[in-house]
Amino acid sequence: MGIFGALQTAVAGLRSQSYAMENISGNVANSQTVGYKRMDTSFVDLVIDRPREQAIAGSVRAQSNQAISLQGDILPTGKNTNIAINGSGFISVSQISGFRDGQPVFSENNLFTRRGDFQLDKDGYLVNGAGMYLRGDSINLDGLITSTNGILRITDTTVPASATEAVDYKAVLPSTAGTNFYNANNVDTVIDDPTDPADNYADWPQIRANESSAFLSRTISGGSVVVYNSAGAPIDLQLRWGKLENDQWGLFYQNNSSASGTEPMWTRLGTDPIGFNADGTMTGGSPSSYQIDENTVINGQALSEDLAINFGSEGLRQFAVPNNLIQGLELSQDGYPAGVLQDTSISSDGRISGIYSNGQSFAIARVAIAQFAAPNMLKPRDGGTFEQTIESGQPTFSPEGARIIGGAVEQSNADIAEEFTKMIITQQAYTANTRVVTTSQQMMEATINMVR
Repeated sequence: MGIFGALQTAVAGLRSQSYAMENISGNVANSQTVGYKRMDTSFVDLVIDRPREQAIAGSVRAQSNQAISLQGDILPTGKNTNIAINGSGFISVSQISGFRDGQPVFSENNLFTRRGDFQLDKDGYLVNGAGMYLRGDSINLDGLITSTNGILRITDTTVPASATEAVDYKAVLPSTAGTNFYNANNVDTVIDDPTDPADNYADWPQIRANESSAFLSRTISGGSVVVYNSAGAPIDLQLRWGKLENDQWGLFYQNNSSASGTEPMWTRLGTDPIGFNADGTMTGGSPSSYQIDENTVINGQALSEDLAINFGSEGLRQFAVPNNLIQGLELSQDGYPAGVLQDTSISSDGRISGIYSNGQSFAIARVAIAQFAAPNMLKPRDGGTFEQTIESGQPTFSPEGARIIGGAVEQSNADIAEEFTKMIITQQAYTANTRVVTTSQQMMEATINMVR
């Protein structure tokens, strides 16, 4: 039986090396496939139970060993919907099982992949190059999770307007106001009516249109900011500072740029002035904010929320600044008009944010990252996906141990040079097995010819 055993062993070797060559061929073919995990071949010796003195080398069996946990190179793509995982973990996906009323029906069986070349389709689903649909947690515009590990569909393509509720204001006011009146007369003055000394604008809640010219000549610009009402209508809020007394200022806003005659054009904010100490800081009695009532109409547009002009306790300073004009002016507001979805981005914690035409960004979904105790025990499926097995354990959905990179994909972990090296070794092993078959055949022929 020795010669027949050698033949059988050589045939098993040929079969095993052919199996190894098939895996090498697949690795080479998929060396450019996104998220592909190479398939290695390991060999197991099969030894017949015989006495120690008569033990033989035995036959061989080939088995696959996929390098699932070995990460490929991360390649930037510039496509914001692409996803790469730097570290352990898998993206949860599903495939279509059919259609109902023109809408896709998805398989309830979760699959897992490292292939992250996702793009939005016409229905708002994120689909990768293998036709797998991304799963994750859906988030509404209020930041609340509405579903977990479901098929992600981006349907919030518009965001409603949000009325401005606060304007944050920072500036350095001049010790000497560089007003037009000051520049012409070299006299720093409070904002009294120059035609009637008895009229002090500091005591007036509003400035009439026919007083506007004198008022403008004795005040300095406080900047402007566009605020929004609940309908998203933009409102241009123009501000001016006027000196009430030494080291005390009042802030005015323009309520009607088209006013004429005795109609009010400018309105003073609050009744308490902003005062400054000798070191330029605000006095303790100075208000930290001014309020504009929600029913106020500014240039024909009504505010729909109370609007606060916030200085805080340190937002304003008074110094002897160059040119005697306001310095370091910063205005920001928290409202925005309605917007439509223009783009998406993915953060390192897996949050998918919608970027809208109004400049706002909202988290609308979160990618579900699955972790396995034994990822190399997953069962490979088509399309670069894997299926959980008893050996791999149940998935745990957690971003721990992984960092998501948006606008990038993970490349194949198959290396062409390494595969060619394995190919040469496999070819030599296959050729050697054929020599064993040839030699065994010659020995059998010699044995048969011996009895002729």
